[in-house]
Amino acid sequence: MGSLIENTRPAAAPLFRLKVYNKCGRMFTSEKGVVEEWLSEFKTLPETSLKSYATNLKDKSSLVSSLYKVIQEPQSELLEPVCHQLFEFYRSGEEQLLRFTLQFLPELIWCYLAVSASRNVHSSGCIEALLLGVYNLEIVDKQGHSKVLSFTIPSLSKPSVYHEPSSIGSMALTESALSQHGLSKVVYSGPHPQREMLTAQNRFEVLTFLLLCYNATLTYMPSVSLQSLCQICSRISVCGYPRQHVRKYKGVSSRIPVSSGFMVQMLTGIYFAFYNGEWDLAQKALDDIIYRAQLELYPEPLLVANAIKASLPHGPMKSSKEGTRCIQVEITPTSSRISRNAVTSMSIRGHRWKRHGKK
Repeated sequence: MGSLIENTRPAAAPLFRLKVYNKCGRMFTSEKGVVEEWLSEFKTLPETSLKSYATNLKDKSSLVSSLYKVIQEPQSELLEPVCHQLFEFYRSGEEQLLRFTLQFLPELIWCYLAVSASRNVHSSGCIEALLLGVYNLEIVDKQGHSKVLSFTIPSLSKPSVYHEPSSIGSMALTESALSQHGLSKVVYSGPHPQREMLTAQNRFEVLTFLLLCYNATLTYMPSVSLQSLCQICSRISVCGYPRQHVRKYKGVSSRIPVSSGFMVQMLTGIYFAFYNGEWDLAQKALDDIIYRAQLELYPEPLLVANAIKASLPHGPMKSSKEGTRCIQVEITPTSSRISRNAVTSMSIRGHRWKRHGKK
């Protein structure tokens, strides 16, 4: 993990309103100064000021844009201290500092994969250390015990915001159906092993888990992070393939290996971006992932991507300034169905239990 694990104290940054980059992609002196101020102030920040600093940090747009610029320059002298401080943010225990680091995760993943594809692994050492540090922190709880994540698979026999049982045809009321009704299937993920380095064998196991952590905080991610997510999904999907020339992506021309699970996690974030102001970029990313999934013959991302495509409205959603937007679903009236669906397998079971209880 190198210098990222050294014990240094967290810090703050002044507000500069400069978002202009020069043509060759280098940082201006003023942008470099923003990052250097941020690096130095955090180290001297009093413990009592940590929470207020974390609250104000998300409004420093010039700092965020400058940090993106550092991450995009593998040879930048500021890259290692920036990665070190982002890791300190993540392990500080302050929720908003953790989210501040997570917003850069898509760009960090892209930079790591791009450098790995060019086989210049030495220039990605600090990014790899940061990704590993976040991963090793996330796979354990506060007591240091391995986490086991659980996911409940919804049952088609129960209504949800996505469907009503009556809309998918009649379900035979058999003894077998009654015995299964109300039971939910739970899928477990973990425990995940700690990793000391990224290899070709474990790379996408780690990156897929990191994207899962990112997707769990999507509602807190700013627009610039969602834009980065969509852009890196497109690039990862088409680099090294004929579509790269159509997209006019320059820089990396090698094919970047991907796993099926990693693509599914990319789609989760893209689905959210569709409904939260990034329609055009999300549309392009979705098409590119479908393109790559077809080439790789991956059934899971193809299934998810086509399901997303089929569920989308015909045009872009209107932007909302009141916060994140939820998926809109049509709620059908239930009053006309009460008499027809009053007797259900659950009500039969409940009635039978009450009757037996009276005896």
